[in-house]
Order: sequence, then C-alpha cells, then structure tokens
Amino acid sequence: MAGPVLHENRHRTNDSISRDQCKPGILLLCSQSGRNPIAGWCMNFEILDKSMQREITDLFTSVFTSSEGEAEGKLIGNLASALSSNIDNQDILCFGAYEKASLIGSIFFTRLRFNQAIRVYMLAPVAVSTDHQGKGVGQALINFGLADLKDRAVDVAITYGDPGFYSRVGFVPLSENVIKAPVKLSMPAGWLGQSLGDEPIPAMSDRPRCVREFNDPVYW
Repeated sequence: MAGPVLHENRHRTNDSISRDQCKPGILLLCSQSGRNPIAGWCMNFEILDKSMQREITDLFTSVFTSSEGEAEGKLIGNLASALSSNIDNQDILCFGAYEKASLIGSIFFTRLRFNQAIRVYMLAPVAVSTDHQGKGVGQALINFGLADLKDRAVDVAITYGDPGFYSRVGFVPLSENVIKAPVKLSMPAGWLGQSLGDEPIPAMSDRPRCVREFNDPVYW
C-alpha cells in the first residue's frame, strides 16, 4: 500500500453550499445548485466516538474493497477498526458525514508528537461511500475537520496521499527537511501539509512519533 489512500472524487464541483451551524460538533450542509447531482440533498457532519466503531469499520472496508480489492479492504478496514476503538478526541479524532441516518463518509486525524511544543495532526485514512463519490462529500468533510482542528489551536495538518486532490483543501507538498514522516515513505511526493495558523510550517529537527495504529511500514 502506497500510503493512506483517499477514495473521493477527483473532479471539481461548482455547487453552491449553505451552512447552518446546528450545535457544537454538528454541521448541516445543503446543496442549492440545480446543476449538481446532489442538489436538494443535506448532510450532517459530526464528531464521532467509539460507539460508531462498527459503522466506521464497515464503511472503510466496503470502500477500499470496491476500489482496491479484498486484501486492501481488509487492511484498511482493520486500521479503521483499531483507530475507531481508540478515539479519545485527543490523539485520535474522527469525523463523519451522514445522509439521513446513514454514515456516507469518514476521516481520521491522528496526532504526531514532537519533542518541541507544536500541535500537528495527520489526516488519514479517508473514505466516502461508493455511491456518494464525485459529489464533493470528501472535500466538505475534510474542511469540516480542518475547521475543528483550528478551533483546537492545532498548528499544522499533514496528510499522505494524492496531491491533485488534497491541493483542493489547502495541502501543499511538504519536504521532509521541514517535517519528517514517522516512517520511511514509499511515495515522498504524497507527503503534504498546511499551516492552520498565521505562521508558515516550522522546520522540525526530530522525527515525530505517530499513534501506534500507524506504526507499521505497510501504511507508508
């Protein structure tokens, strides 16, 4: 596996989006565009907890099996299961997109720890249900998660995946001379980051420590 893979649309959408903040941790997002295939639909974006482990695991397993095959589906499904069982809203954060009562998208942010006092989180893995891909769900959910990180005074967000997609949500190529990956990268071009504050990403001298669920070269 060449890094935590994103399964969302690779095409821009031009729909007009309205946001209604319902309550802390939940965002209602509706499309108003008559040109977009999701016109007239609404989603809830929520912060997820351990109680959603089965639904999260099923989503990741299904999405990655459909696109990458049974072995990859099992691998990422097991990763999602392990991460979701340890959601603590500190080192492991999880966000979900719902259409009515169905979980149609989910993302994780996990903490990378440095010797210096800096708050860095990595976005991975990401999954959007096959039926809802190509509709902007993943981008909107990632933006929701990034907004939550900013509210938590996180300094930097990092991800490892398709630069063409992640550039749409603010990520740019990141040299390991600035921030090293916790594990040797098989695809260095997929190492991406963005500052969540007013300052540029600072250069860090030490190699960060990832959560134990990611401490395996198979994911990198």
